[in-house]
Amino acid sequence: MRHRVCIGIIALAMILPAVHALSQAVSLQEQLIAQYQVAKVKADSSGYGVVDPGTLLTIQKNGVLAVPWRAMTMCPAKYQDSAFHPSVGFCAGMLKDVSHYFQIGEKVYPTKIDVNVNKAKVSFTVVACDSCSGTNPPTSMKGEVVFQFAKGYLEKAGVGDVEDAIGKVFLISEDSQQNDSQNQGNGSGQQAPQQQEAQTQQQSEPATVQLGMTTDQVQSILGKPQKIFNVGAKQIYVYQDVKVTFQNGKVADVQ
Repeated sequence: MRHRVCIGIIALAMILPAVHALSQAVSLQEQLIAQYQVAKVKADSSGYGVVDPGTLLTIQKNGVLAVPWRAMTMCPAKYQDSAFHPSVGFCAGMLKDVSHYFQIGEKVYPTKIDVNVNKAKVSFTVVACDSCSGTNPPTSMKGEVVFQFAKGYLEKAGVGDVEDAIGKVFLISEDSQQNDSQNQGNGSGQQAPQQQEAQTQQQSEPATVQLGMTTDQVQSILGKPQKIFNVGAKQIYVYQDVKVTFQNGKVADVQ
């Protein structure tokens, strides 16, 4: 009986760390996906393209191999111990005719984030933002970087620590924020002349129709009348809320 109890305790001791690691992986992965919203890529008549953009990222390192979207192999680059290791070697050589390297400053979207706590690594897959570079038809070239950490690191690491490492290769772009600021600035710039014009109009004295004015002078102030009545030597201009009577071509009465 004691032997069975001991075996049960040992088995439980072995299972609990694995369960904890699994729950930690799900939690960390969910937090990363919340920070880096993944894009959706679908096929159409012209090929593959991004139909639902995710978080826009800017490449910070040269050496991430870009391969066609349908490629089964990606030859991932690696970031480990604060050092970036480009996609090179036999794998990259096999794909040299259909691939190229993403360059620093290029824009990409995340498409897949996979956290493996047991192996202490985060695999981060991206796709090119073809609309950002003006590429048409879109190519949807993809690439991958594996962020390798020390054994046991992801079991205790906070999401911010992992994001700091990812940011060394894929930095969240500020283009959208800058565009918003520019739009707000342009809006303010457009409103300023309008506000100045309105203030000028408010400050200027209202035009007044006076006795002796000609028909042209009245029309320059009130505009064209809705109706005109010619009664002998008199001419009557009827507006929405005023009636102007002319005698021999000059204002004789205003009602």
